[in-house]
Amino acid sequence: MRDVDVLIAPDSFGTALTAREAADRIAAGWRRAAPHDEVTTCPLSDGGPGFVENLHASLGGTLVAATVSGPLGLPVPAAILLVGDTAYVESAHALGLALVPADRRDPTRTTSRGVGELVAAAVAAGARRVVVGLGGSSTNDAGAGALVGLGLEAPDLARGGGALVDVAARDLVGLRDLRARLAGVELVVATDVDVPLLGLQGASAGFAPQKGATPAQAQDLERAVATFAHAAIEALGDALRPDLMAGPGSAGRRLLTAPGAGAAGGVGFGLSLLGARLVPGAALVADAVGLDGRLAASDVVVTGEGRFDWQSLHGKVTTAVAARALAHAVPAVVIAGEVLVGRRELSAAGVTSAYAVAEGPDEVAVALADAGGSLERRAERVARTWSR
Repeated sequence: MRDVDVLIAPDSFGTALTAREAADRIAAGWRRAAPHDEVTTCPLSDGGPGFVENLHASLGGTLVAATVSGPLGLPVPAAILLVGDTAYVESAHALGLALVPADRRDPTRTTSRGVGELVAAAVAAGARRVVVGLGGSSTNDAGAGALVGLGLEAPDLARGGGALVDVAARDLVGLRDLRARLAGVELVVATDVDVPLLGLQGASAGFAPQKGATPAQAQDLERAVATFAHAAIEALGDALRPDLMAGPGSAGRRLLTAPGAGAAGGVGFGLSLLGARLVPGAALVADAVGLDGRLAASDVVVTGEGRFDWQSLHGKVTTAVAARALAHAVPAVVIAGEVLVGRRELSAAGVTSAYAVAEGPDEVAVALADAGGSLERRAERVARTWSR
């Protein structure tokens, strides 16, 4: 019997398990069922929780402690990873959903101010390139709070997405100067999803409900974010480089519709106002950890996340791993807390098979009560199918 080389490369499972914990649990379950297999782990991130931890494990560097404003305005601890003159920061440290108690989740009030403070601290530490991981947020303010955290003198913008409904271009006169002050810093935004700022799959309609918004609040946030976005574009004016082939207004449309502009409640858009470049976070982390080389040496890859649903098809770790595995002719197996994607979508994404830890509401509750153990037991059963 030939040993099977198995690569375990999951994202975090929501707030239940970090990517490292999930990888270790899947590996433990697999080894129990197939002790002869060669199993290695490679925890990943798409820009959300675990972004800094996973990059530090692969790139080394120095972790610098920081204290920034949390989503409710209270101070929270954060970390900056310095690797040469590049700094990596994780938005979830400042605005993560886990930082807000369930009974206080309200994206009309939570702020992204701490993300701006993190970027400012990274620049103050000497970074000339700052990579911001976006994902797992509790906010929906289009990055308006982050701009305040970076020094924009408009304190009302840090009161949450609901406060943006009356914003006008005259309230954002300092935006051009802020953009100019950061011109010497390369800003890269690693987004966890490739959605635009506005629309049915944008920040408000697609993600505000999972952050605590009612349907009516999600609609209000869509209008408020749109008002702020258009005011900011107007305030920047010719500071935004137009697309000469597309005509007047093209620069603003490009920012609004850019893949990833809606990430972290629109922080992708807010930072792009300052010249930030948006890139897929899953791809950035995969390149940093050498995922392609690991896949080439594997017979099967197992990835996973808390919920495999429509969002997973828009830039998340699971589908990024599957796409790369397909290029190496390596089967990609997904283990997730829940699987809410049909076979056609799975096949189109390059996923060979997907297995849920829990099949219904009752099983979900049981699984969450013992997230690690439930995942390990499911991995053990999957291994019996995939190991020779």
